[in-house]
Amino acid sequence: MDLALAPETLARWQFGITTVYHFLFVPITISLAALVAGLQTAWVRTEKEKYLRATKFWGKLFLINIAMGVVTGILQEFQFGMNWSDYSRFVGDIFGAPLAFEALIAFFFESTFIGLWIFGWDKLPKKIHLACMWMVSIGTILSAYFILAANSWMQHPVGYKINEEKGRAELTDFWHVLTQNTAIAQMFHTMTGAFMVGGAFMAGIAAYHLMRKKHIETMKTSLRLGLVTLAISGVLSAVSGDHLGKIMFEQQPMKMAAAEALWDGEESAPFSIFAYGDVDEGHNKVAIEIPGLLSFLAHNNFNDFVPGINDLNKEMQEKYGPGDYRPNIPVAYWGFRWMIGFGMASLGIGLLGLWLTRKKFILPQHLRVADDEVPNLVLFKNKPLSAKWGKWYWLLLLWTMLFPLIANSWGWIFTEMGRQPWVVFGVMKTAAAVSPNVSQGEVITSMTIYTLLYAALAVVEVKLLMKYAKAGPPELTEDDLNPPTKIGGDPKDSDRPMAFSY
Repeated sequence: MDLALAPETLARWQFGITTVYHFLFVPITISLAALVAGLQTAWVRTEKEKYLRATKFWGKLFLINIAMGVVTGILQEFQFGMNWSDYSRFVGDIFGAPLAFEALIAFFFESTFIGLWIFGWDKLPKKIHLACMWMVSIGTILSAYFILAANSWMQHPVGYKINEEKGRAELTDFWHVLTQNTAIAQMFHTMTGAFMVGGAFMAGIAAYHLMRKKHIETMKTSLRLGLVTLAISGVLSAVSGDHLGKIMFEQQPMKMAAAEALWDGEESAPFSIFAYGDVDEGHNKVAIEIPGLLSFLAHNNFNDFVPGINDLNKEMQEKYGPGDYRPNIPVAYWGFRWMIGFGMASLGIGLLGLWLTRKKFILPQHLRVADDEVPNLVLFKNKPLSAKWGKWYWLLLLWTMLFPLIANSWGWIFTEMGRQPWVVFGVMKTAAAVSPNVSQGEVITSMTIYTLLYAALAVVEVKLLMKYAKAGPPELTEDDLNPPTKIGGDPKDSDRPMAFSY
């Protein structure tokens, strides 16, 4: 059978397609939940209408996104039973525990309070209503943590034992699974990446409205909040990524060697800027490198030894038996660079936007007039900034909405494919995890159905987001500005049915 059509390969393709697609919604959900809660807090504290309008506008986009995220996430559960039954059978006692907590605690916690928030605008006092949104935000973070703890166990299995009699792994220390350094570092890095997505999303849509000279006060606030979020989370993402990288050097040295196309171990190992090589021969033909930097990133020492792909492959053959323990080198190498490249580009654009919007800042709504009408709009060392060049920045900011999403997606592709050929590192190979009785045709059928379904959902998602993003913040009513002071609202309204807040 052609390896490209083997059930294992097809199952991996299906898992990759559905997982990456689902994760497009996750970071927006996590970040927007917190940002909407922050905007609503500002309204409760100041009673300024611009904060309430912003809360309702971004809250609507948040609800569209979370609904789609839930729908696409449900299919993830089915895949384990369909294509990965041997995996579920072997590690279900461990892997299922954090997922059960995610469903029983985080998901129900999140869904309960989001219902109260949606229908409680005219039924709950504003502080209680605000608390519901913060509970939703906490729920999204808890949900992410439990899932990341499960994934981190696959990257670095701890707190378990192998029951030889039953032929499966069994949980011995759940707390260790939840609190190991891999889980904590991965959580920090994932959260900062999520807030980069949310910040860019908010800044890009706000820039669009300001360029059209619409909803100025609300969008000025949103633009600034988005840029600050993007900049701060971008810096923290770089810090957390460095910390996570050091942990990976210790736990999965092959993954990091592949990320740098380092074939043979070296002292003062270089960081690769660009490399082109021969995977079969195990060496680079072209390499542009910064000497010593990889050693520093791995161990905070420019002179430390870093093992290479060939060295590690031989070590793993001696430890685990014959085989090729190298991941897909080009995917690991370029995935790592796409992640860093788009992430750093997002950070740079966010910092530039903060500089442009400082004090009496340049606003995108100014940029549709001719250059000679705004001769002193912004000064760079006492030289006027051309509105033409300023317009290019704000258009770039619109495209930047995609940059952190691309960085997040490539980060997960690198994380998962860099672990291959292991599904649980050092414990279970991916080839041993697939369902033994699922045929090639069955996997092709399910993958085709899922891909077409996800494509249809993508059309629905994009159209809904574009429709409501273009519409802008809603007009406020008297009920919006004067919420009830006690639970249930006014007695005269007690028989009125619950209504969706939008």
